[in-house]
Amino acid sequence: MHSSGGPAVTARKRCSTWASPSAPSCSAPPPCRWGSSWTALAPGPHGWLAVLSPLIFLALSLNGFGGICLTFSSLTLPNMFGNLRSTIMALMIGSYASSAITFPGIKLIYDAGVSFMAIMFTWSGLACLIFLNCALNWPTEAFPSPEEGSYTKKIKLTGLVLDHKVTGDRFYTHVVNVGQRLSQRAPSMEEDNISQDTRGTSGNPREKSVPFRKSLCSPIFLWSLLTMGITQLRVIFYMAAMNKMLEFIVTGGQKHETVSLKQRAEETVGFYSIVFGAMQLLCLLTCPLIGYLMDWRIKDCVDTPTEGMALDDARDGIATKSVRPRYRKIQKLTNAINAFTLTNFLLVAFGITCLINNLHLQFMTFVLHTIVRGFYHSACGGLYAAVFPSNHFGTLTGLQSLISAVFALLQQPLFMAMVGPLKGNPFWVNLGLLLFSLLGFLLPSYLFYYRARLQKVHTTDWEGPLKALSNSEVTA
Repeated sequence: MHSSGGPAVTARKRCSTWASPSAPSCSAPPPCRWGSSWTALAPGPHGWLAVLSPLIFLALSLNGFGGICLTFSSLTLPNMFGNLRSTIMALMIGSYASSAITFPGIKLIYDAGVSFMAIMFTWSGLACLIFLNCALNWPTEAFPSPEEGSYTKKIKLTGLVLDHKVTGDRFYTHVVNVGQRLSQRAPSMEEDNISQDTRGTSGNPREKSVPFRKSLCSPIFLWSLLTMGITQLRVIFYMAAMNKMLEFIVTGGQKHETVSLKQRAEETVGFYSIVFGAMQLLCLLTCPLIGYLMDWRIKDCVDTPTEGMALDDARDGIATKSVRPRYRKIQKLTNAINAFTLTNFLLVAFGITCLINNLHLQFMTFVLHTIVRGFYHSACGGLYAAVFPSNHFGTLTGLQSLISAVFALLQQPLFMAMVGPLKGNPFWVNLGLLLFSLLGFLLPSYLFYYRARLQKVHTTDWEGPLKALSNSEVTA
């Protein structure tokens, strides 16, 4: 960090951990649409390129901004998949996170002799395919979430004349054909207030509007800010300081360094950095697991007790009162508790492996880091989609990302303390972050408490219709 060479050299040393320390350039975060064009102009050893080298900071900013905008604007697509929404969302987040695997490939191309300018301009040209994708796949209307009641029902009434097989009496009846658009939700019998006539009508039952301030100040969102900020700081700090950590494991500290040891450290860091970059593909392979966990048994749930009885009536002709219905909101909270608990345990395991100065153990550290990096974004997105109104999802997700990014700026003083007073020893910083990461269990703890409260309410709501059903059976 204290070496000479101008701001471009400093930025290149810090912005990527999967490039070796001796590499003349670095890769930014996942591919951007606007930043790559500026990146192609920024670096250069002499002439006008050296004058424009400060543009590397603008390039990196646009790189991250373009990538995150592309990701967030795509998160409405999972609404088309109903009960698999969290799984598809996790798959998309995993594909975004795993895009970092392209950068070891770019480094290999650069080492093969291809100029950096040619690589970056080619990258910029490929990024223009995003505009082609937008032109071809522009949606004509918004995607409603599965819980939204804004779907349309079309009813067609057809008169039939039937003769009784035994008595021969003739009577009239109607056959009702119902079409449901863009919704996986089975509506409640009490909410299905649809006027009927011979032409057919449509209804648009709407959820009660929830003010954004209520979602913003909810305990779930506030606890998620703390959990996501802690996890973001832990993940980003490791990416920034990984090279120095590996160097310390090889050299044992600055006072023990020799020329041969420095050479060995450079070779080791270069090899492990390429391995770390290649392991980013695990984000794509593991993220659907946390999404599946968030979608566990959602399709077997109901929203209200009367809906559960209505579904039983439709299937069996008799309401099954001995089976307590599984409520959708409670199941979503249960899935979120399991997802965040698993993610926090993996984060703690990752912190423990960081404390052990064993070079071969770092492969396990890479795996845990990559899994956690995909899991906590996917779990948070699934939680917001589950408990907050769909029209608040984008704003809350963007606000959470902004606050987490600001919180992650603490990695800079931590890094300076590690390379300064601690002389490259990351033990105390990693120990502090490990203890700090235990606060991440507060979010699933609160979700457990909130779920217990909802279970009491739903138990009361379930017993009411059940008693009424029992009384009607006794009367009959």
